[in-house]
Amino acid sequence: MTGWWSDGVAVFPVTPPLQSAIRNFPAEPLQTNSRFSSIFPLHCYPVSITVVTAMTNPAVHRLGDLQLKIMKALWERPDATVAQVRSAVSPGGVLAHSTIATMLRKMEARGLIRHRLLERKFLYRARVKEDEVARKMSEHFIEGLFEGSLAGMVSHLLKTRDISRHELERLEKLIAERKRKL
Repeated sequence: MTGWWSDGVAVFPVTPPLQSAIRNFPAEPLQTNSRFSSIFPLHCYPVSITVVTAMTNPAVHRLGDLQLKIMKALWERPDATVAQVRSAVSPGGVLAHSTIATMLRKMEARGLIRHRLLERKFLYRARVKEDEVARKMSEHFIEGLFEGSLAGMVSHLLKTRDISRHELERLEKLIAERKRKL
C-alpha cells in the first residue's frame, strides 16, 4: 500500500479491506505495536476516507510561543475554528489563516489537540490540560536552567525582579501551606 508522509503524519488511501476495519475502530486512538513503538509511540485515527497515523509523545510538552498562544486560546474556547483561533492569537491579523491552520495540523499530529468536523468546518479542542502543560514546561525550565533546584529559581527571581510586599506575603502563605502538607 502506498501513501505519503508529511509533518509526522502518514496517510494511506482506504482500500475495501480497510473500510470494514475502520468501522470497528474505537473513538480513541489505537496503540500499535511495531519495532519502533518503544521509541516513537504510534496512534491510529480513523478518518472518513483515510487512516492517519501520528507519532506522539504525550509526556513531553515543549511548546513555542505561537503554540502556547494557540493552546491558551483553545483552553479558553473549546471547539474553535481556525478563524477564531487566529483572531485570538493574532488580533491584528498579522498571521495568515494558512499559518494558523498549518500549526493546528502539526499540533494535532503531536497529540496536543484534536478536531471534529461540523458543517464543513474543523472545530479544534485541546487534548491536554492546561495544568499538565504548565507542570511539564516548568519542570523542563527548572531542570534545564536551575539544575532542578526550585530554591535556585525562586532565589534568582527574587534577586532579579521587582516584587511587591503583597506578592511576598502571598508566597509566604503558599510556602506555609505546603509545609503543613509535609
